[in-house]
Amino acid sequence: MGTLTDLDLSALWVSVRLATVTVIVLLIVGTPLAWWLAHTRSRLRPIVEAAVALPIVLPPTVLGFYILITLGPYGPLGRLADLSLAFTFTGLVIASVFYSMPFVIQPLQGAFEAVGKAPLEAAWSLRASKLDAFLTVISPIALRGYVSAIVLGFAHTIGEFGVVLMVGGSIPGQTRVLSTTIFEHVETMEYGQAHAIAAVLLTFSFLVLLTVYVVNRRFPIHVS
Repeated sequence: MGTLTDLDLSALWVSVRLATVTVIVLLIVGTPLAWWLAHTRSRLRPIVEAAVALPIVLPPTVLGFYILITLGPYGPLGRLADLSLAFTFTGLVIASVFYSMPFVIQPLQGAFEAVGKAPLEAAWSLRASKLDAFLTVISPIALRGYVSAIVLGFAHTIGEFGVVLMVGGSIPGQTRVLSTTIFEHVETMEYGQAHAIAAVLLTFSFLVLLTVYVVNRRFPIHVS
């Protein structure tokens, strides 16, 4: 087994930074959306749920292709902002947000459905503001959902390949991540280096799943 080079460590840092920023953005955007999906009676709910879940079944290269077109200099966003976000870290974050969306929103939605509206309404009756009631009452009860969302969203982003390659390419120090680094090592027949990175990701993936299962068993959602 080979050892990690400076380029590999740089790719590790880009991957961790990308996953961290992506999860933060998804928590900010996804929390109100997950709450709405959990409690709305709108006829639009199935459509929105299908759109959120689409990255689960859509080939990553298809999603990456359309995001690349959108972020490119001749795409809608590129023309509007008069710049190209393709092959940049910012573009990579945008693509990752779409790609990892279901892995953050779905656990939150499930947690909010289990909590229900009763605790929130009880807090309102005690004159708590909506934001205060959500942060101090709902969020602690739904902690298991938040942990699952953060862990799964982070891990899924770390493992991106197709979307990353389409939107970001593999620019060292900017858009080169661990998954594309493995591919490049295999292309150049550096199997020892590829094995070293693959072993790290395999161990990380196992620990992620173990964490989710332990948290789900130890911290069930109870609503009083």
